[in-house]
Amino acid sequence: MDHSYHPLDHHFQLPHVRHVDAARPLAWLRMGWDDLRANPLPSLAHGAVLAAIGYLILAYAAALPYLFTAAISGFFLVGPLAAAGLYEISRRQEKGEHIGWMESLRGLGRHRESLFYCGIMLAFMLIAWERVSAILFALLYSGNVPEVSNLMRDVFLSTEHLSFTLTWLAAGGALAALVFALMVIAVPMLMARDTDIATAMMTSLRAVGQNPAAMALWAVLIVTLVAIGFATMMIAMVVLLPVLGHATWHAYRDLVD
Repeated sequence: MDHSYHPLDHHFQLPHVRHVDAARPLAWLRMGWDDLRANPLPSLAHGAVLAAIGYLILAYAAALPYLFTAAISGFFLVGPLAAAGLYEISRRQEKGEHIGWMESLRGLGRHRESLFYCGIMLAFMLIAWERVSAILFALLYSGNVPEVSNLMRDVFLSTEHLSFTLTWLAAGGALAALVFALMVIAVPMLMARDTDIATAMMTSLRAVGQNPAAMALWAVLIVTLVAIGFATMMIAMVVLLPVLGHATWHAYRDLVD
């Protein structure tokens, strides 16, 4: 075991985590695309459902800028859990099996308890971020709250609200980094092993700590592709989300022995 992670090893029985090349996330995307091509109907069905849910949430929040920004951030928070069905497709694909959309959902039942607790934790973080975002708007934003269509121009790109922008980005970035470190491979690990959520999260934390360059690139790729999805009014998400979901499975398989 690595001495630098002695506190984790003392409290958790963690699997061995491999070191990977800094550019390895590009290979994960390629393998994710291969899984999508091998299982187009169930993969795209997952993408379509998740994109539709995301669109409805954003449409509901469109009248409230603070809620709209929290909804976009929340998409990143719940993404690892929402893609659980895609992990099941990749897991079965790895065994040479091809399954349908309903079968991928039924596969979640084997780990429903761990996934439930994972969902509770992510929901708590999402609610907390929504409240923090609202408080920051109330305390630090002095002007009239603009329409969502002008939010980026009038708030985040305006020097008039620099203190609010920096504080909001710092708070959101800190929470996103924490969730990414704890969850980036935790849910795939729950799908693959008979383990608990705490061990899965600590393994994810170790994977990030031992592969900072690769995981930083992976985070940038996720943010970039999801941003493209938002820019296309969620249409591109139908394809991008399955690719990212399948790729996350391969990230887990690469990183965890």
